[in-house]
Amino acid sequence: MKQYYFILLSLLCFQISTAQEVTGKIIDSEGLPVPSVNIIEKGTSNGVIGDFDGNFTITVSENATLVFSFLGYQPKEVKVNGQTTINVTLIEGVGLDEIVLVGSRNPKRTITDSAVPVDVLDVAEIASTTGKVEVNEILQYAAPSFNASKQSGSDGADHVVPASLRGLGPDQTLVLINGKRRHQSSLVNIFGTRGRGNSGTDLNAIPASAIKRIEVLRDGASAQYGSDAIAGVINIVLKDNTEGFSGSVTYGAYSTAIGDGWEEKTGETLYNVEGKNRLDGKDKSFDGETVKVDFNYGVDIGQNGGYINFTTELLSKDNTLRPGFSWRKGYGSAGVDSFNFMINTAIPIDDNTEIYAFGGRNFRDTDAYAFSRDSFEDGDNRSVPSLYPDGFTPRITSNITDVSVSAGVKHEMSNGWTIDFNNTFGKNNFHYYVKDSNNASMQDASPIDFNAGGHFLSQNTTGLALNKYFEDTMSGLSLAFGMEYRTENFGIFAGEIASYSLYDENGVPITNPATQIVATDSNGDALPGGSQGFPGYSPDNEVDRSRTNYGIYIDSELNVTDDFLVGGALRFENYSDFGETFNFKLASRYKLLDDALAIRGSISTGFRAPSLAQLYYNLIFTNIVAGESIPSLLSANNSTVTKAFGIEDLKEEKAFNASVGFTFNTGGFTATIDGYLIDVKDRIILTDNFTDQAILGPLNVDAAQIFC
Repeated sequence: MKQYYFILLSLLCFQISTAQEVTGKIIDSEGLPVPSVNIIEKGTSNGVIGDFDGNFTITVSENATLVFSFLGYQPKEVKVNGQTTINVTLIEGVGLDEIVLVGSRNPKRTITDSAVPVDVLDVAEIASTTGKVEVNEILQYAAPSFNASKQSGSDGADHVVPASLRGLGPDQTLVLINGKRRHQSSLVNIFGTRGRGNSGTDLNAIPASAIKRIEVLRDGASAQYGSDAIAGVINIVLKDNTEGFSGSVTYGAYSTAIGDGWEEKTGETLYNVEGKNRLDGKDKSFDGETVKVDFNYGVDIGQNGGYINFTTELLSKDNTLRPGFSWRKGYGSAGVDSFNFMINTAIPIDDNTEIYAFGGRNFRDTDAYAFSRDSFEDGDNRSVPSLYPDGFTPRITSNITDVSVSAGVKHEMSNGWTIDFNNTFGKNNFHYYVKDSNNASMQDASPIDFNAGGHFLSQNTTGLALNKYFEDTMSGLSLAFGMEYRTENFGIFAGEIASYSLYDENGVPITNPATQIVATDSNGDALPGGSQGFPGYSPDNEVDRSRTNYGIYIDSELNVTDDFLVGGALRFENYSDFGETFNFKLASRYKLLDDALAIRGSISTGFRAPSLAQLYYNLIFTNIVAGESIPSLLSANNSTVTKAFGIEDLKEEKAFNASVGFTFNTGGFTATIDGYLIDVKDRIILTDNFTDQAILGPLNVDAAQIFC
């Protein structure tokens, strides 16, 4: 009975309460206006959106509670209590109720309300508490199902760390910056590394100090975002703060006491009696010294919430050294000297239109040890005795440049539709230099440093996206559709002639084996050509290939009730070099136990087009099998050698994804549990060695590997 009268009294009060107009302004902790904030009368569908100056006007009951929310800020509730003017300060933060950009194009979707698993990582907090300085390290530490490990003796993979999500390859995860597609690295991982045969996005080319947060979608999303999203999507959101200047300095190092006892194991002297590293001619009690200096500066533009944010980052990391065998004296992670620069800006034109842009440049000078070569006296004729009487350990170094720029205009039309037109360009250039090496066939005339050539990949994506949220359709309907047009270009460029050529007994590069005799050592054995450690790309390796792609998609989410959500997406894509593909996604979530518990799940199909590098990459290199050096060929998919081994043209990878999980959120405690199944057909792999000398003999290699 008491409860009945309480409800009755509440209803009575509601009926006699009067409506009133409330105005105010929303600012951030620095006193700057926060544009386009959602203001909702709690428990109703009555709401408005603030203007670009943070001002708002709403008519509500005098006892209403207003809820203020906006992307990147903690939501706030304020009781009206008869007030006609309410000014609100929103605090920045990454919370479980923050709106996320991946997994859904619904402008109101939060982490715990999502039908698919999404993790949001506060990069600044993770970096400050763990000392991690690169994006791969941060994700490795904090993101479920993400793995990245440093390589050694793996050519280019020493310089660009391959990473994977949900156990799949680096090229099966799509990376976005501010929701826009990021270009991949031109590197193909060809040794026994993580992601062997794959080309992934180089996450370490993005300065960690420029990142506001990282969103990780652990669910197949090809139907929503296109090729490469079989494993999921990583969306990197750049800083947009305007509070002025900030910076930091980080230092770290490793002890090298692990070198003790090397002489007893191998009979060689690598360390002196104090256990100090002498491989590079220097005494070191520590290795892997890391110094990072970064600066960030944000400033307002105009009076309507515009901003520009700059980030610069200097990173210097020495090599680590963990030798284990006489032929692997230089085992350890690569040294890196890098400079990053990133800009993120948005400029409102009026209350409904803004122009935005972001991009930057990353340059890295890297240095990694290759496999060691013994001396000629020890039976290794890859060492020129006059240059390296005791043998040598080549160093594969590289200059890697990543540039990217994205610009667009976003406009909210009078009918409520938001239109976003964008163009994003990115390019990776990977140039190899081999040092402390020799071309044995040149004998005493050999240089010790070589320009070995390299490869590049560029990508340009033009997109048009439209979306609208219908408040009055059931409990809310999000509808989005759009189109993209993408061009890609991959190439290999040759190094200097000494890096790839085999020389004859007269010191002339061999161009006609029928009339020229290969240079030999004192035992009469033929001397190998090319720079040791990494032979350069020759003009025969050079390629310059392009392709185009266009896609059309529709993406929708419907809140049937406050507790029941269903979503779906359809996407059609057409590639100029292998044809068409059509994919779908269905997802749902249902809330139980007064919103504390929810069950969610999804099914989808996915695809990944074979990369241009997988189609056209080719190289003659030295592979190590059971400690033995094997001259090997990586044959392009379209070559006559590939066809001679019966390998067919590459097809797109096709995937089926299914996931189911639970979320629990009560009393400040939140937990999520999700399981998944991924079935990939026609997966592109790098084969084991083919050794048919009837085919390979004329090429002077013992084995061949091919993408199939």
